[in-house]
Amino acid sequence: MSLLIATGLSRFYGADEIFSDISLEIAAGARIGLIGPNGAGKTSLIDLLAGLDLPTAGNVTVARKKRLGYLPQRPELAGGHSLWAEQLRAFADLIAMESQLTALEAQLADADAAAGAGALERYGSLQAEFERRGGYEYETRVKMVLGGLGFRSDEYEMPLPQLSGGQKTRAMLCRLLLEEPDLLVLDEPTNHLDIQAVEWLENYLKSFPGAVLAVSHDRYFLDSFAKTIWELEYKRLQVYRGNYSAYLQHRQLRRESLRRDYQQQRQFIAKERDFIRRHMGSRRTAQAKGRLKKLETMQKRGKILQDAPRQRRQMFLEMGEHRRSGDQVLMTRDLVIGYSEASLLLAAPDALVLRGETVALIGPNGVGKSTLLKTLAGDLPPLAGQVRLGAQVKLGYFAQAHEKLNSANSILDEIRATKKMPISAARDFLGRFMFSNEDVFRPISSLSGGERGRVALAKLTLLGANLLLLDEPTNHLDIDSQEVLQAVMAGFAGTILLVSHDRYLVDALATQVWQMTDGDLTIFDGDYQQFLKARVQKSGGAAAKTKPQPAKRQDSGSQKAGNGRVKIRGLNPFEAAKRAQELEARIEELEQGLSELDRQLHSASLAGDAKSVGALGKAYAKTQAELDAALDEWGEFAQ
Repeated sequence: MSLLIATGLSRFYGADEIFSDISLEIAAGARIGLIGPNGAGKTSLIDLLAGLDLPTAGNVTVARKKRLGYLPQRPELAGGHSLWAEQLRAFADLIAMESQLTALEAQLADADAAAGAGALERYGSLQAEFERRGGYEYETRVKMVLGGLGFRSDEYEMPLPQLSGGQKTRAMLCRLLLEEPDLLVLDEPTNHLDIQAVEWLENYLKSFPGAVLAVSHDRYFLDSFAKTIWELEYKRLQVYRGNYSAYLQHRQLRRESLRRDYQQQRQFIAKERDFIRRHMGSRRTAQAKGRLKKLETMQKRGKILQDAPRQRRQMFLEMGEHRRSGDQVLMTRDLVIGYSEASLLLAAPDALVLRGETVALIGPNGVGKSTLLKTLAGDLPPLAGQVRLGAQVKLGYFAQAHEKLNSANSILDEIRATKKMPISAARDFLGRFMFSNEDVFRPISSLSGGERGRVALAKLTLLGANLLLLDEPTNHLDIDSQEVLQAVMAGFAGTILLVSHDRYLVDALATQVWQMTDGDLTIFDGDYQQFLKARVQKSGGAAAKTKPQPAKRQDSGSQKAGNGRVKIRGLNPFEAAKRAQELEARIEELEQGLSELDRQLHSASLAGDAKSVGALGKAYAKTQAELDAALDEWGEFAQ
């Protein structure tokens, strides 16, 4: 069943086209991740779907009696009531029933036998309905959701005006989860959550009864939660089935296919035009005219690919030249951190970081991770103990709040203050970080969080540091920029100490994990997956929360051959390659079939043709099952 259908959506702001001719459908129980570069129009699109804005063209239809809940990036909560009272708004009907039950109890206490019989009957039926709808459990549910998203019990009575921006986002998300709308639309729901809260949210969404559409740059979250990825780029929406890892594989295959089709068509057109040029006016004029007519028909029908598949503009990042440090890079001894004896945060165990290691410092918000990093960077003196850098160590520090940027400077001045260079060279350098033309003269104070992050990264690359202290470097970066940063850090020959909630980045890079809790720091010598397994074992063997993998499966017929290749179902490498090609062609055919069935289902639904909808629904389910089977088998070859 479709909860929401959008057809032909276009949105302009003045003369600027944000996107055009987008059609989509959200089914009951769907789990959709919406991704795309910053500025692609993701928030504009979900504002249209949520009914907060009107499209320039097209329409959005929500199924009758279906409720939609929407979490914006910067929610505003009206009123002076408490956080707890805000959550109780999700249960207004139950609270009203509770008041009726209380009133009936009073009547029963005072009524005579005749009147009491009627009141008792009403009380019994109302109590049964109250219990069926969870009336005796709603306060427990409120506490569970508030706790899961990081609120302490001593914060329950905080008035809404006193909540920070991040707390307001979490408070509204709590209420929406408790309301259980049929469709939950979330714009960057993990922005203000620490790792523990995001893990809780991922688990909660697995049993959430409604459909979920979430805009997110959190790749680990998309891997865990999404079953479909919508990518918005170049003003169009492309649909990929599977989680984020599956999307990466399918996107690469699609782009290679588009490039191949474009090149083959260019070659075909060139040969046809050459034939026409050589034979027009000769004995083969009729054939030449026929081929010319064919090209003209292709042109009229829009079958000629006008441009090669575009490569999205990305940040170009590389770390500058740096000297090799000694083997021992950073050491602490008897270290105590904090801003004063009254606000002591942590007495840290002695630590040693060796050259080439990447240390990931993780933990809840507010426990002092940034304070520890500032102490290691020398920006904050320790209350006791010492921090020592090894031989030939040059430190580069990326601050989460980017406080090392001079707000009065322009972007160009900030770069030239870091390293003297001609204006033309500085402008060329900033172009690598997607600052071009007049952008370079914008003041730092006018930049968004993502833009300030790119300026701070640009400065970092100019320092020649061999020890990088990075405090939430992926904050506000879109997925493309996160992938660039991750690739550069993976190839960095120096040493990295990283504070991050980005589990995808931590999972890819960490060789040590430092877990910080309130007043405690635990040093784990191993990567993130080993850390997770150790945490599970320590907690009593609960199910491991490891990184979800792309949708691929290896059955009992698969085994490693002696040459290290995967031998699948007894196939030799040549046969396996041939079968993989057959499966790719079949997958493309089935996906095209599903798209056509989607179109027919939509038309039948609008026409109210129940018989056709039923038949098409069965065909859709059969085709989807065939596609899932083909994807599973293809996944064996993709390992």
